[in-house]
Amino acid sequence: MKRIHLIGICGTGMASLAVMLKERGLHISGSDEHIYPPMSDMLLAHGIIPLKGYRAEHVSGDLDTVVIGNAVSRGNPEVEEVLDQALRYVSFPEFVREEFLRDSKPIVVAGTHGKTTTAFMTAWTLAEFGLDPSFLVGGMSNNFGKSGHLGQGSTFVLEGDEYDSAFFDKTAKFLKYIPRILVLNGVEFDHADIYRDFDELKLAFRRLIQLLPRSGRVLLCADNEEAVALGNEALCPVETFGLDPRADWRATSIRHESTTTVFDVSCRGENVTRIALPLLGTFNVRNALAATAAAAAVDVPPSASAAALARFKGVRRRLEVCGVVRGITVYDDFAHHPTAISETLTALRSVQRDGRIWAIFEPRSATACRRVFQQTFVNALAMADEVIVAATYRSALPDHERLSERRLIEDLTGEGVSARHIPFVEDIVGTVAEEARGGDCVVVMSNGNFAGLHGRLVDRLKTRVKGSR
Repeated sequence: MKRIHLIGICGTGMASLAVMLKERGLHISGSDEHIYPPMSDMLLAHGIIPLKGYRAEHVSGDLDTVVIGNAVSRGNPEVEEVLDQALRYVSFPEFVREEFLRDSKPIVVAGTHGKTTTAFMTAWTLAEFGLDPSFLVGGMSNNFGKSGHLGQGSTFVLEGDEYDSAFFDKTAKFLKYIPRILVLNGVEFDHADIYRDFDELKLAFRRLIQLLPRSGRVLLCADNEEAVALGNEALCPVETFGLDPRADWRATSIRHESTTTVFDVSCRGENVTRIALPLLGTFNVRNALAATAAAAAVDVPPSASAAALARFKGVRRRLEVCGVVRGITVYDDFAHHPTAISETLTALRSVQRDGRIWAIFEPRSATACRRVFQQTFVNALAMADEVIVAATYRSALPDHERLSERRLIEDLTGEGVSARHIPFVEDIVGTVAEEARGGDCVVVMSNGNFAGLHGRLVDRLKTRVKGSR
């Protein structure tokens, strides 16, 4: 039996990879500095007990392969032991390619925003049509209850991340995924810790599109100029999707309801179906269009996609309702880029009839912590009625690079927005619990766990209700 060890097993995609390898009958071990749900729960449910902390003794000489996550670097005790013993090691995306993708038809979903949701929409649509696809996505699906699956079908749906592969391979993960069908939701600058500027980031996407075989297909977001321009790099058929009148796959007659977004879908000018999507936001309309177009590329009729998407339950931490207490709705959202924040707040604004929208923002990602989006964050957060900005997560950045919370609050206040900088989570919880009132929506936005703020806020609101009786 092959023995595989994963360094950084609770990282994005790594836990799902471990489960999939276990399902193949391999002996799996793995370690991580932080063991936390939902990934730790998923591992334990499949009989994989993650090792807490990195120790040289976790690496034995009988290992066939060591998969090294991209959050791990030189100096890690297990990495050093692997190198000292000259064991075979690979990056996560390289291992996925060689273990799963050579004999499948990969559908890769890439772009700055919407990758996780679109990938799960696509996988769900194919599954509901009976194609039983494999999938590996950096999130947790509320339909599947997991983030990875080994199916019997020929297609393999992947989230294509532009982040680097490993400390020994700084090329983008998605360059390993040999796509047959590529979905590109849009391209904006991100990952300022990896890419020097937007041109360097766009180069990675150009290289991705150049990997498509002539028999492949590229699906581009028509509403994003950078994505459309990348179509010139393709040597295979290109289709577009979006709200733009020139899009091949176009959404029209969009109607926002309290918990549902309804729209018509046309393909090259012909109305092909209507989708009643149980999610909010125009960004999810684009995601659903992309999934419908990707499914059509493997012969799933649009009407079947519409039926599947009407039963799509969303993805955890994507505008996910954590609780409703006293008429106050608390959401957990992964938004950390200005565009994602803007789209999230626009989605809430489209259905919010009474009450205020609270935006609780933690600048946590490598890009969000930097001044590159200082003014853009003002424009995005100004869509809320009440804004609270927590402490910037990467406080060690030099002042000239670091996002200024003070300036952000001053600029928001200058725009007429009620904005405050409250560094500590417990103080944020206390403030919102005291001031929020029935009809308000509170959206907690971070690409980390934000010290469980959303759950703590729901609990505090419940305690306040009991205490008021």
